Amino acid sequence: MPRPGVVVEVDERTPPLLVHAGEQLRFERFPLGTRAVYPPDVLPGLPDPDAAIAHALEHPLGRPPLRELLFAGMKLTIAFDDLSLPLPSMRPPDIRQRVIEQVLTLAAEAGVDDVELIAANALHRRMTADELRHVVGDRVFRSFWPERLRNHDAEDTAGMKLVGVTDHGEHVEINRRAAESDLLVYVNINLVTMGGGHKSVPVGLAGYRSLRPHHNVQTMLHSKSYMDPRHSALHGSTVRMGRLLAEHLTIFTIETTVNNAAFPDQTAFFTKREWEWSVKDQATAFAVKNTLDRLPPKARRKVLHNSLAPFQLTSVQAGETEAVHPRTLEHVHRQQLVEVDGQSDVLVTGIPYVGPYNVNSIMNPILAMCMGLGYFFNMYRGRPLVRHGGVMILFHPLRREFDPVHHPSYIDFFDQVLADTTNPALIEDKYEQAYATDPWYVHLYRNGNAYHGVHPFYMWYWGAHGMDHVGDVIWVGADPGVARRMGFRAAGTLTDALEMASDTVGRDPSITYLHAPPLTLAEVR
Repeated sequence: MPRPGVVVEVDERTPPLLVHAGEQLRFERFPLGTRAVYPPDVLPGLPDPDAAIAHALEHPLGRPPLRELLFAGMKLTIAFDDLSLPLPSMRPPDIRQRVIEQVLTLAAEAGVDDVELIAANALHRRMTADELRHVVGDRVFRSFWPERLRNHDAEDTAGMKLVGVTDHGEHVEINRRAAESDLLVYVNINLVTMGGGHKSVPVGLAGYRSLRPHHNVQTMLHSKSYMDPRHSALHGSTVRMGRLLAEHLTIFTIETTVNNAAFPDQTAFFTKREWEWSVKDQATAFAVKNTLDRLPPKARRKVLHNSLAPFQLTSVQAGETEAVHPRTLEHVHRQQLVEVDGQSDVLVTGIPYVGPYNVNSIMNPILAMCMGLGYFFNMYRGRPLVRHGGVMILFHPLRREFDPVHHPSYIDFFDQVLADTTNPALIEDKYEQAYATDPWYVHLYRNGNAYHGVHPFYMWYWGAHGMDHVGDVIWVGADPGVARRMGFRAAGTLTDALEMASDTVGRDPSITYLHAPPLTLAEVR
C-alpha cells in the first residue's frame, strides 16, 4: 500500500535534499531540525482507464447517462482544459483524449452531427496545432481540426455571449458556441484542488469582463488559500457564476485526477525521499544535475520540456458539477494531503522549470514569483506553512529572460510597471485597463500564441496573499537586480539567505522545506 505523506526532521544522517532551481537542480544540506514535508507515495493508476471512463459516463452523478442526453439534430460542444495542466505534459495518450474519444463515440451512435471541440484557454495563449494534437490525439485531431477543433477566443466579440449577471453583479459571459449548445460537455484534469468544479466553464470559456470579478487584488487577498475552495473568495465568485450558468445551460462535467508520477522513468526516483534512493539513483541524480549544468540554456530547456510525465488516471467521475466535484477533491487529497503540526518562521521551496503558464516556454521572473508566492505558498489548508510575518526563501535564478512570442506583455510589465511600483493594488488601479485593452496585445493574443495583455497582472495578483502574509522574500541564486526590481532580496546560498532572514525571524528560526515537485497540500494544524 502507498504510504501517506511524511514530515521528517533533518538530522546528522539526512543526506543532501534535492531542490529544483528553475532549469537546474541543487542538492542542499539543511540546518539540523529543519522540517521537510513530502507528499504521499505515488498512487497506483486505475487498471483499465477506458473501462473506468465508460462506467463514469454510464453512471454519472446527478445526471442521466450521457447517452440519454444525446440525440440527432442537437448541437454538442466539448470543452476541455488547455495545456496549463498536467505538469509536466502527459505521456500519450492524454486522459483528455481517452475521455473525448468515448464522448464522440456515444455522440456518433446517437446520430449527432453538429459537434465542436474547444480548448478552454480563457486568456491563456492559443495552443498550437501540435499541442492540440498531443491533447486530443491523432484521430480526433484529423477529424475536427481546424474547422471544428479550436481555441477559445475571449476577444471575439461576436463569439461571446452574456448569459446573465449574478446577485453580486458579476457578468457571466462565455463562449457563444458553448452557451447556445443543447449540451456542453466539459473534460477536466484536476491536478490541484484549486481547479475544476465551477472554476472550469465560467473561467475557461470566459473573457476579461467575466474574469475581473475574481481575478483582482481584493479577491486574492481574501482567498485564504486558493487550494481550499471552502475559504476562497475566488471560488465563491466562480461558484455563483457556475450556478447561474447551470440555470441556463445543460452542462455535463467529466473530471479526472492523476497520480504524482511527474517524472520520466529514468528519474522516477525523484518522487521518493532522498534517503530511499539506491546507489544507482544517487549516481543518476548527480549525472542529470551535471548534464543540465553543462547544457546551454536553449538546449537544456528543450530537453526538459520534451520530458513527458507518465501520469496515470486515479479517478474519473461525471455528471452534474456540484455532485461530481467533491468526489474529485477527495481523490486529489488522497495523493497530496499531508498533516503538518504548526507553522514555521521560514518556508523554503524550489521553483521548477515549468508551471501552468510556461509550457514549452521560459519560466520568466514574474511566473517564478507566481509559482512561489501564488502556488506553493498557497498549498495548504487551515493555515499557511509559514507564520504571519515570517520569511519565504525560494530557489530560482530570476534571470531577466522572457519569451517574446508567448509573453510579450510581461516584458513591458517588468520594465514599465514594476519600475514604478510593486504594490498590487496600485498596479491594478494605475495600469491594468491599459494593458487589458491594448490593441497590439489583443492582436497577439488572437492571432499569435501570446498570453493576453492583462495576464502578467493576474500573475502578480496571484502572489498578493503570499506577499501580504510574509515579512520578507529571499531568492537563492537570483539576479540581484531582477529581485530588487520585484521588491525582493537575493542571496548566493541558502546559508546566506538564512543569515539575511535573521533580521526578521532571529538566528534560531524554525524552518520548513516544502519538497516540491511532486505536489503536496499541507493540512496545517
